[in-house]
Amino acid sequence: MSITVRPIKESEWPDFVAVDYEAFSDTFPVEIADRWREVLEIDRQISAFDDDLMVGCAAALSFEMTVPGGPIPVAGVTAVGVLPSHRRRGVLTALMTRQLHDLHENGGEAVAALSASQAGIYGRFGYGRAADTLNFRIPTHGSAFTRSAPVDPALRLRVATPADALAGLRHVYDAVQPSRPGLYGRSETYWRAEILPDTEHDRGGMGPLRCLIAEDAAGPRGYALFRAKSGWNEHGVPDGQVRLLELFASDPAAYALVWRGVLDRDLCAVVHAERRPMDDPIMHLLAEPRQLNAVWIDDLWVRLVDVDRALVSRAYAAPADLVVEVDDELCPWNAGRWRLRTTGGESSCERSEAPADLTLPVGVLGAAFLGGRPMRAAADAGLVREHRPGALRELSAAMMWDPAPWSCRIF
Repeated sequence: MSITVRPIKESEWPDFVAVDYEAFSDTFPVEIADRWREVLEIDRQISAFDDDLMVGCAAALSFEMTVPGGPIPVAGVTAVGVLPSHRRRGVLTALMTRQLHDLHENGGEAVAALSASQAGIYGRFGYGRAADTLNFRIPTHGSAFTRSAPVDPALRLRVATPADALAGLRHVYDAVQPSRPGLYGRSETYWRAEILPDTEHDRGGMGPLRCLIAEDAAGPRGYALFRAKSGWNEHGVPDGQVRLLELFASDPAAYALVWRGVLDRDLCAVVHAERRPMDDPIMHLLAEPRQLNAVWIDDLWVRLVDVDRALVSRAYAAPADLVVEVDDELCPWNAGRWRLRTTGGESSCERSEAPADLTLPVGVLGAAFLGGRPMRAAADAGLVREHRPGALRELSAAMMWDPAPWSCRIF
């Protein structure tokens, strides 16, 4: 079998969709593929071919994603799949290698990020687990807030039609996005194609998309997008459920009010809140935080395409001056020793001949890049070798960031 990888042509878009559907053992209505086409750039889609048969696919979205210090261009890797007939034959490796080499050779984004369908796949391509997320299952009877929960009498809660409220939703999201590593910018097209659609397929057995907005006289300060499903148990007791899709607010009082609007919905017994940040303030608002029933999973995986460009694109929480030796088989231009210096809000990363203070795989740097992954655990797992005492703590302290990274939505 001889596999070739190349960008697809416009005429090959239906084949690209068909391969992705087969790879994920799923089918979608035609309108779903049409929405994908609105946000996927044809020149950023590549496919693997066995002779003239398309057998694998991958794409990248042109994102502005927040990292410590603010948003930077990031390649949002998505729609990665291989036909079941061609798995474990090097097709995925060929796709991922071509994508990374194209980014490097064409001067593309220095950082790539993805949401993994399976957590065990992308580490072997130099991606590091950079952000985690929490899923909550909150029984409404146990959702009382502490007495210290913030309240602003100027705020009111309003029910809105999501599509009609887009301007207000964007206002809140755009205010929050630059401060939270992992959040990515959303164009109006992306909002309409990926966030607000409300077909039966999007509902997945739940009710229509609903919206709550917390606002004052000046405008929106918080919102929630969610779906609800009514139900009664065998005794006639209401046991409906709410599925919270996203909740954002620009200040604590608006945040608390929107959460109360979700938790206090009549006739609903439980709120399922998926993909919430690891430092979600709801943990401090609930009088009994065990009622969150939290489940922890991976969120974002990050790959440094060009180590030097990536490391100078973010801010640092503490000064550092050390030589890091990077292992990177897939992207050999990253391999070797780099001197990273950060002080006074400035940073540099240059090739060095000096002895290494640390040796680590590129995936450990990717995992730490968004500021949510201390390096000690990686060292204790045998992934990092410290050659100068204190170097590990120095680099880890510099790369940590507050708040924790979070992407909110799979892309």
